[in-house]
Amino acid sequence: MSNHYGYIVFPTALGHCGLAWAGRGIVRLQLPGSDAGETEKLLRKRLPSASIAVPETRTREVIAMITRYFGGEEIDFTAVELDLAGQERFFLDVYAVARQIGWGDTTTYGGIVKTLGLGMEKARDVGQAMAKNPVPLIIPCHRVLAAGGRLGGFSAPGGTTTKLRMLDLENAGRSRTDEAQGSLF
Repeated sequence: MSNHYGYIVFPTALGHCGLAWAGRGIVRLQLPGSDAGETEKLLRKRLPSASIAVPETRTREVIAMITRYFGGEEIDFTAVELDLAGQERFFLDVYAVARQIGWGDTTTYGGIVKTLGLGMEKARDVGQAMAKNPVPLIIPCHRVLAAGGRLGGFSAPGGTTTKLRMLDLENAGRSRTDEAQGSLF
């Protein structure tokens, strides 16, 4: 495994993202913030050994995918190679399940627990795994909701507002707020 981590900050329709990689794959994704400097600061805080670099072809392809996603295009990130070295086995299992949640679909922490064949007491642990997700969007933690379909937390810049924007983007304009209010007829 390479000990060198490269990173880049790049613009998207929702703000500047940051992406870090190593020889084995993507190691960190910083979701959009309005300021490139703040995005870089947050990315470097989580991966201080990274240095700015020119991405190789496969990383440029991931950057293009992320950019298209935030432009509203349906993108499947399941084939993106990740380097999740150092993650706990439980977290890796949770991330594997979460990666299978498709565009516009959601599940709950409890849904992931059931898929893993565990007891519901593990739902909070699933929430912790989502909170510590190093590559949100690629591992689509925004698609994992709290019990009853509530948004739950979101540790990206903008918090649950960002989570809601991403879910709305995937619903092609059908707002979850409208969905929650229901129909009057």
